[in-house]
Amino acid sequence: MKIALVVEWMDPWRGGAETSTRQFLRHIVDLGVEVEVYTRSRCASAPGMTVHTVRSLAPTQWHGSAGFPRAAAAALRDSACDLVHAIVPCPVADIYQPRGGTVAEVIQRNLALRHSPLARQFKSLVNRFAAKQRARLRLERRLLERSPRPVVVAISDYVCRQLATHYAFPETHTRRIFNGVDLDTTDSPQRRADRIEVRKLHGIRDQETLALMVAHNFKLKGIRRWIETLARLERSDRLPLRSLVVGKENPARWQKMAAHMGVGDRIQFAGPTGRIQAYYHAADFLVHPTYYDPCSRVALEALASRLPCLTTRFDGASDVIQDDVNGYVVDSPDDVQAIVDRTRALADPATRRRLAEHTRECLPRISMKRHAQEMLNLYETLIRNGGPS
Repeated sequence: MKIALVVEWMDPWRGGAETSTRQFLRHIVDLGVEVEVYTRSRCASAPGMTVHTVRSLAPTQWHGSAGFPRAAAAALRDSACDLVHAIVPCPVADIYQPRGGTVAEVIQRNLALRHSPLARQFKSLVNRFAAKQRARLRLERRLLERSPRPVVVAISDYVCRQLATHYAFPETHTRRIFNGVDLDTTDSPQRRADRIEVRKLHGIRDQETLALMVAHNFKLKGIRRWIETLARLERSDRLPLRSLVVGKENPARWQKMAAHMGVGDRIQFAGPTGRIQAYYHAADFLVHPTYYDPCSRVALEALASRLPCLTTRFDGASDVIQDDVNGYVVDSPDDVQAIVDRTRALADPATRRRLAEHTRECLPRISMKRHAQEMLNLYETLIRNGGPS
């Protein structure tokens, strides 16, 4: 079996979707699938995987991004692959798997970041003239309305709802194959060593409760609401609570905001790391008050490391987070009081131990190995049936 995978970028430093794609490729190749990858990244080929770097003749990076799906489709004309599995809205896709969610929902949720009607109206007007956004939205709509329709793989119930809401896409052509991550198999001595090392590095005592946030786009992932949460808790409870934020974005404006709200000593921006598991081991819970995540990789990684999670309904990972069982899910990142209340609960050691114990129950559901096997099953079915119909 030979599959063409169309993915714009494969560089792990870009974010969770790119990291997930690389993990998926490793597992699907291990299952015996030969893969031809079409991407803008310059990556080395490997046994079972041939990488084709697709270059779009476009004047700017933005135009290149919008034109990549068409450039990939052109490069696929002479391909002898059995199926085309596209992560971007490629016109010739047999399977479309929008790991970042639908383009329409991305646009809508970015509007939700604007907290005044005037700001939302202005951003909406800007979007109408944004060539990249319009091109991507048009490509996605054409692909989903094409005949024959592609099979769309949704990585969460949230993405299923997006397809129905924005495109009235038929359930008959939708397959829910929940997202996955590699499970954390680190032994207890190493976990303890990681906890000691990371906390020592950042000046956090063992008896202090450590809330971890992992994000590259701080605003989209709710950093403002998390700082407001810390400020409210500081005024009302003065818990022994510290927070680390891991991510590559420049934190200057958020450090200034934290200092202004009196919690500059409560939150520390650690920058990017190549040892994210060590930070999961050092933390007591993950906080992810996101405005948008089709299925947050960091939430799944935290659960895989036996760490309770606090996230929102706008995160597809909430499919596997049961409120007050293995974490907490709030309806909106704008409901700061709800985040305060759940954080207060997570600050209690007995509650955390109970929630952490229940994270084990969701491990089979969040495994990337399981995800790859379900994708292989879909490949086999489509090939047997002669493709989508």
